[in-house]
Amino acid sequence: MPALAPRPELSIVVPVYNEADNLAPLVARLEPILDAHVSSWEIICVDDGSRDGTLAALRALNAQDSRISAISFSRNFGKEVAIAAGLDHANGEAVVIMDADLQHPPEVIPAFLAKWREGFLNVYGQRTDREGESPLKRNFAKAFYKLFASFGETELPEGAGDFRLLDRRVVEALRALPERARFSKGLYAWVGFRATGVPFAVADRAHGESKFRFRKLFSFAFDGISSFSTVPLKIATWLGVAIAIVATLTGLYFMVRTLLFGTDLPGFPSLIVSIMFFSGIQLISLGMIGEYVGRIFAEVKRRPLYLVGERVGFAQDDSAPPRGDVLPPGIG
Repeated sequence: MPALAPRPELSIVVPVYNEADNLAPLVARLEPILDAHVSSWEIICVDDGSRDGTLAALRALNAQDSRISAISFSRNFGKEVAIAAGLDHANGEAVVIMDADLQHPPEVIPAFLAKWREGFLNVYGQRTDREGESPLKRNFAKAFYKLFASFGETELPEGAGDFRLLDRRVVEALRALPERARFSKGLYAWVGFRATGVPFAVADRAHGESKFRFRKLFSFAFDGISSFSTVPLKIATWLGVAIAIVATLTGLYFMVRTLLFGTDLPGFPSLIVSIMFFSGIQLISLGMIGEYVGRIFAEVKRRPLYLVGERVGFAQDDSAPPRGDVLPPGIG
C-alpha cells in the first residue's frame, strides 16, 4: 500500500461565486504570506456555480501552482454549502476560511496562526467596524445578534463571521454534522472548543459587488434563528394563549354589560378588524410551523448536500466526500 501523503500544515478554503477578477490578486497576496509562515499549504477554491470566467481562472491558477485546487459545483448551492464542501476536501492540520473579494485581509492570517500555536482551536476574525455598510444593514446586524443572544441555544461573538482558522479537530467535528439547512456561524459556536477572536478591519472589495441582498440576508438570519432555537414556535403558542385569555375576558365583559345595560347596536367595523387581526395571527403561526416542517422535509429526503461537476487539481481516483456526490462524466 502506498504511503499516505503528509498533511499540509494549513489549508485555505475560499468559496467563490463570480469572482474571476479577484482570484489572481487574492493568490498573489496569499502566497508570500503562506510561504513565510507555514511549512506547507494548499488553497482550495469552491466554485459555487459561477456564470463568469471563475472556473477558467481556477484552472489557470492550478496550472501555475499545483497547490491551488478547485471544486466546481453543478449549480449554485449557496455559500454555506460551499464552505462545507471546502472543509470536506481540506487536508490541512488547520483550515482558514476566507472570502475571495479581499475584504478578509490575508495579512491577518499570521495572527490567526499565532493564536492557533498558543493552543486555540477556533480563531475567528472579529470585525472592528461596519462603516462601509448602510445604516439599514448595520442596524439589522445588531438586531440579529441581540435576537440570537436572547433566543439561540449558543452564543455568537459579535462581529465574528466566516473568516477564521479552525484546527483539524474542529473541522472533523463540523464534518460530522449532517444537517442540510446550514448556518455556519452557529455551527462554529455549537461545536465548542477553545476559541478566541482576532480584530481586523474589513477592506473594500477589490472587484465586483457584494452578492448578498437584503432579502437574502433576512432569509439567512431566519435560518440562523430557526436552526438553533424553537422560540419562534413558542412565541406562536404564547401569543395564542394570550389572545385566548383576552378573548375570554372580553366575552365576560360583554356578557355582564349586556345583562346590566342591554344590547348595543352591533359594530361591523370592529368585527371586521378583529377578524382580520386574528386571521393574520393564525397565518403567521402557521407560517412559522411551515418553516420548521419544511426544514424537516429537506432533512428526511437525504439528498447529497452538493453535487461536484468538476474537480481541478485533485487525483482522479479520489472518492467523493460523504456529504457530496460527483456527477458521472457527461452529466451536468
